[in-house]
Amino acid sequence: MNGRRPGTAGGSARQIWSLGGGKGGIGKSVLAAALGYELARMGKRVILIDADLGGANLHTCLGMGAPEKTLGDFILRRVERIEDVLVETGFRGLRLISGASDFLGAANIKHLQKVRVLSRIRSLDVDVVILDLGAGTAFNIIDFFLISDVGLLTLVPEPTSIESGYRFLKAALYRRLRAVAPTEAIRQIVDAAGDRKNSLGIRTPLDLLNTVAMEDQRALEPLRREMAAFHPRFVLNQVRDEEDGVIGHQLVTACARHLGIAAAYAGSVRFDDTVWKSLRQRRLFAVDAPTSQAAEDVRRLARALSGGENLAIEWA
Repeated sequence: MNGRRPGTAGGSARQIWSLGGGKGGIGKSVLAAALGYELARMGKRVILIDADLGGANLHTCLGMGAPEKTLGDFILRRVERIEDVLVETGFRGLRLISGASDFLGAANIKHLQKVRVLSRIRSLDVDVVILDLGAGTAFNIIDFFLISDVGLLTLVPEPTSIESGYRFLKAALYRRLRAVAPTEAIRQIVDAAGDRKNSLGIRTPLDLLNTVAMEDQRALEPLRREMAAFHPRFVLNQVRDEEDGVIGHQLVTACARHLGIAAAYAGSVRFDDTVWKSLRQRRLFAVDAPTSQAAEDVRRLARALSGGENLAIEWA
């Protein structure tokens, strides 16, 4: 998730950002749209991709009608180039590839179709690609998350969202480990670890490493390297007070202790009535109310993710 991309025109490094979240209804698409808008305002060339295959709604968050051409046309080879399904959003520097909800089975695209889509996304001539992912832990969703340079796990400060987010990260980590497993025996151990009731007694990724070490000591190093290279980031949405904001730091600690990975807390976006009021009118809140708390937080988040700026919110 930290691989470098070839430079784009102007010398900047191409990046792929993804917004995942184990649970639906947490404002992920609205956040993706606002981040894309703010990055474009910073002068970056941005493409938003609605990768919620089967449930696309990113165009609505941007105040657009359903585009005529979608990712489904590319998947089904109605068009050969992914660039042919790009549409203008009306905001300078920001374009959209709408999701593939226009054909049955979109959420379960075949392996070769997925490989083709991922390959073309990597080749897009742009500064930042933002992938808005669907909810859940299906392989297609996780694979989109894992190709990104910046993997953002979006959560709200509620137990169900936090639990779903933890399951999402655990599934993503096991997916990464399986990809580098050097033998079929090790792949079977990783597969077993994904079942909480497995007969090997594996409950955590650290248990998994211990089991692998007993099976084949030489297989341990590639798995350790992969764990060390996995650096997801949390974004807390709809934060209401300072107590909610602390959850992000607690999640980082929990990931280190229970998953053995170095996650980071990218920042938070405060709860703001402006967001849903704008969405009801099919408008982007960052445009409708640029001085609102939520718009201010998204601007800080965009700057921080682009250049490492500190994102701490000063509470009154």
